[in-house]
Amino acid sequence: MPLPDAAANFVNSPPLPLLDQLRQRVAHVPITLLLLAINLLVFMLMLWFGAGLWHTSNSVQFDWGANFGPATKDGEWWRLGSALFLHFGIVHLTLNMISLWDGGRLVERMFGPARFLLIYFCSGLSGNLLSLIAQGDLAVSGGASGAIFGVYGAFMVFLWRERSHINPSEFKWFFWGAVGFSIITIVLGLQITGIDNAAHIGGLLGGILAGVALARPFEAGASYPRRGRWLATGGLVGGLTLLIVNIPAPTYRWSEEVRARGEIHEFLGEDARIRARWGAIIGRARQENPSFDELAGRIESEVSSPYAESFEQLAKLHLNAAAPSAAALASLREYAELRRDASRALVEGLRAKDLEQIRAALDSVAKPPRQASKQPPPPAIAKPSLTPP
Repeated sequence: MPLPDAAANFVNSPPLPLLDQLRQRVAHVPITLLLLAINLLVFMLMLWFGAGLWHTSNSVQFDWGANFGPATKDGEWWRLGSALFLHFGIVHLTLNMISLWDGGRLVERMFGPARFLLIYFCSGLSGNLLSLIAQGDLAVSGGASGAIFGVYGAFMVFLWRERSHINPSEFKWFFWGAVGFSIITIVLGLQITGIDNAAHIGGLLGGILAGVALARPFEAGASYPRRGRWLATGGLVGGLTLLIVNIPAPTYRWSEEVRARGEIHEFLGEDARIRARWGAIIGRARQENPSFDELAGRIESEVSSPYAESFEQLAKLHLNAAAPSAAALASLREYAELRRDASRALVEGLRAKDLEQIRAALDSVAKPPRQASKQPPPPAIAKPSLTPP
């Protein structure tokens, strides 16, 4: 029984290896190389400015634009994009860049540079939005792996649609290899702490939808059904919209936390200056032997009034109890109030020449600040987004 024409042609003229076909289609991969270069450049700049080679702390990642709920949801939405170029160490960077090169040089040729770039950023945005919902306000996250998972999602879409133009053994190797890689990595992400699995899943789904919407057939003049493209486009836009509208409100706002940290730092400095002035007043009093009224005036102007102003400044701050600085702020507010009241009592005792009140006030003023020397911790737990090759 003779073979159908298509099957006969396939047997007589087997397709070229996939990479050769893709190279004939698109000779160079400028976007993949550009993305690799940007990631490497950002990492080297971070090293130059103090990041660690093997591990970078949350505070450094945050300063460079990592995704962090209280800051991102407080108006710093650009972090959804900048986080794609930040890595927590050389191992994290190396694994992601190997994966980007392996997948990117194929997918850029499959879809073309402009469509590949769109797939990359749509996937990265999908991953970081889902991470923002799933991780809540506890994780500082970064890495290219959400976008890379999207690249592999588009890769699988292209392979499935063009399987008739690919050698069956190559199709099995590439397609099921990509499927296995995605499943194994996501399963590992469920077992290993420190992997932002939400970014992986969101990126993969975003890449699949973008791949369906933007796919280009191998054969010149051929086209895919428009209905599928429009459905995938609607699914991608609808999915991104659904993620955006379901972003929960932050448990605290980063702008308020930053203001609180500034006020705490300013108060600690002012407290040190006030205590130095207090020591100077006592020292001069022993040498000059001023009257009670003169000593009361000095203490009122140089100790009592500054503590009253500091307390009023701290009392104006409104900070959610979930914020890192909330406990320190409450402690310092209580401390400033006690020092204000004690110094006022001392002034009143001096003017009334009440020795018992003076002694009680001196004991209170002499107490060291409670937790005043402690700075609030940097934000949360590191949750780097990691993609093994």
